[in-house]
Amino acid sequence: MRRTRKSPLSPLWAALAAFIGLVVLGALSPSVAQAAEEPGTKAAGLHISDGRLVEGNGNDFVMRGVNHAHTWYPNELGSLADIKAQGANTVRVVLADGHRWTANSASDVANVIAQCKANRLICVLEVHDTTGYGEESAAGTLDQAADYWIGLKDVLAGQENYIVINIGNEPWGNTDPAGWTAPTIAAIQKLRNAGFEHTIMVDAPNWGQDWQQVMRTNAQSVYAADTTGNLIFSIHMYSVFDTAAEITDYLNAFVSAKLPILIGEFGGPADQWGDPDEDTMMATAEQLDIGYLAWSWSGNTDPILDLVLNFDPAQMTSWGQRIFTGANGIAQTAKEATVFGGGSSDTQAPTAPGTPTASAVTATSANLSWTASTDNVGVAGYDVVRVSGGTETKVAASTANSVTVAGLTANTAYSFAVYARDAAGNRSARSATVSVTTSDTPAGSCSVGYRVVGEWQGGFQGEIAIRNTGTSAVSGWKLAFTFANGQTVSNMWGGTPAQSGGSVTVTPASYTNTIPAGGSVTVGFIGSRGATNTAPTAFTLNGAACVNG
Repeated sequence: MRRTRKSPLSPLWAALAAFIGLVVLGALSPSVAQAAEEPGTKAAGLHISDGRLVEGNGNDFVMRGVNHAHTWYPNELGSLADIKAQGANTVRVVLADGHRWTANSASDVANVIAQCKANRLICVLEVHDTTGYGEESAAGTLDQAADYWIGLKDVLAGQENYIVINIGNEPWGNTDPAGWTAPTIAAIQKLRNAGFEHTIMVDAPNWGQDWQQVMRTNAQSVYAADTTGNLIFSIHMYSVFDTAAEITDYLNAFVSAKLPILIGEFGGPADQWGDPDEDTMMATAEQLDIGYLAWSWSGNTDPILDLVLNFDPAQMTSWGQRIFTGANGIAQTAKEATVFGGGSSDTQAPTAPGTPTASAVTATSANLSWTASTDNVGVAGYDVVRVSGGTETKVAASTANSVTVAGLTANTAYSFAVYARDAAGNRSARSATVSVTTSDTPAGSCSVGYRVVGEWQGGFQGEIAIRNTGTSAVSGWKLAFTFANGQTVSNMWGGTPAQSGGSVTVTPASYTNTIPAGGSVTVGFIGSRGATNTAPTAFTLNGAACVNG
């Protein structure tokens, strides 16, 4: 939670930090309820179909963009052109309804929409005055936000192809976030009763971060209460979901239940605050075909969250470089909305690909091939998904009818299927699945060096160097060893530890996930100890014994 990025209210957030940390450690992970059923009729513009955000013509639209603090910097709308120039297809614009800050007028909001359209950006409009209220007043602030949108109805009507209405930013701080459900439903229904057909976005409680998993638990009932079915959920990922497994688990729970979701805010380097790895967030969003909107273009009270400095794209920060030009960044993954003329009138989907076949299966990879799809215009590419029950996770993409899926775990069963897509964004039915079981990691293909860097009374610092002595890269590894003298790991970098008694397993951080053939990665940690601190004598990597030394 980085509230300093938004307003001069930062002392409040600092005071809450310790409490948040305690809640996060004890947070439960309930599953999303039964798979969502799409109620009602669809809006003519942007709308939800089969759990996905699509345009009026039925083409998928995946938001890739940034947040813009317009309420506090009203003279910086010219930067929308710069945001577009970096490849974004969406901008989330901060507005105020008069509860905390001076309300943005109807003429100002009309100008915001016009500038978004002129720069070929889908525009998410959000009221920021609702941020962080407790249960005792949040219902009132959400209701006031709904009244603000109703007051803008003449400006918003007819813009369903271009805008999404984010009712209120981060309602419910630390006071009874379980009270989020009923007032959220009431605000949605108030807008629907007023005739709004727009896609509506709702933020999670707990400063948008849902550390008590209230939105995850109640999303089904909120979604079902919107008779149009034109609703998308927004999670703000800062310091709550801080491992790749937790990020994937939270997002995939919605996707697998066909409950629309995106990452409405995220940002800040992991090494600065110990926050989750934003590169993992972007990669996961790309795999699941869901949107993400980074905080923030510029103007934070804490500039480390700025994508650029002084609203100048020539002063792009390291965070800006990651969000725009990183491996899973906007420049690589954004697709412009077809409503701006960049698309096609083609609405016919390709035929389903043939059942994939597997070959050259190793401990960490498998080659898949399939009979090509056909299309009335032409197949643009294929998406390969891992299928686990009702859950799909995108694992690879290819322009040909074959691909190598890497990063697999040794001695593990997988099920894969394939979708075809055309240039207009139409997606085929899914192919039949193929089952693949990876092989064991060859014995003697790794070595581990363990050393104590320093010791003090009751504690020590350790370092583990893992070397891949095999002929192929190892990804998604798991290292296991046992302490003999009751040592415990309290903090680790380069990996994530799990410990039961003396047995320790380590899974990689994003930047140590792959160990190339002949290469190595290093994990460091702080541990506690008693009078004796004997080094572990045996290590396994993905279940296979490693040479010690």
